[in-house]
Amino acid sequence: RGWHLWGCSLCWQVLAYNRLTYETVAQRLLITVIPAPRGELPFQGEFLVGNRNVEELLPAAARDIFLQAAAGVWEQDDLQVINITSALDRGGRVPLPIKGHKEGVYVSVGSRGPFSGCLTSAASAQSRFLCSLGQQPLASCYDTFAPHFSIRWCNLTLLQVWPSPTTSGPVWGSGVLEEGGGFQPPTEVPPQDLLPGFLVTLLVPLAVAALLCLLLGHIMCCRREGV
Repeated sequence: RGWHLWGCSLCWQVLAYNRLTYETVAQRLLITVIPAPRGELPFQGEFLVGNRNVEELLPAAARDIFLQAAAGVWEQDDLQVINITSALDRGGRVPLPIKGHKEGVYVSVGSRGPFSGCLTSAASAQSRFLCSLGQQPLASCYDTFAPHFSIRWCNLTLLQVWPSPTTSGPVWGSGVLEEGGGFQPPTEVPPQDLLPGFLVTLLVPLAVAALLCLLLGHIMCCRREGV
């Protein structure tokens, strides 16, 4: 998980380039990070859109169309886009302008309502097993993403975020010791004789090394055969 910055402003410089002409453009963005009014969305799902590039889903109109399609399979109306990431960034490859091919986009969507049975079955262990065999996962509902968005259902990820428990801070006292609570130093440790342990640690390896040297000398000097 990345940094959590609440109630502060960040100034970023975004550097973009054209995939066809490789022209670069720099722009500064001022981003103000504020906490969500009702906290983090507890139910989050990540969809892989295979027929889109990341810049095609950044406009607000495209995100609204995606949320409407996601609401059909999620069966919730309070969906919000949490994150949009290029599939090339996940794979660590350099994007290339391949004609007729889309890079794919990971879209994270959150809601306060639970997942539908369709999404739960699509992300179940049985569906993962079918995906490992090259088959389509289980889906008991109509794919409302089609034909605008081609969802790779084998890459569906569902996550339930639990609210972090609030811990009370430390209780500060008056700073004065109570009566009878004076400091008691630890008892003295009796002296120990470390010489036997030192001799064992030193002499045992030396004895083993001496035996190995004698054995090696015996083999090299006494076991040699003439030609």
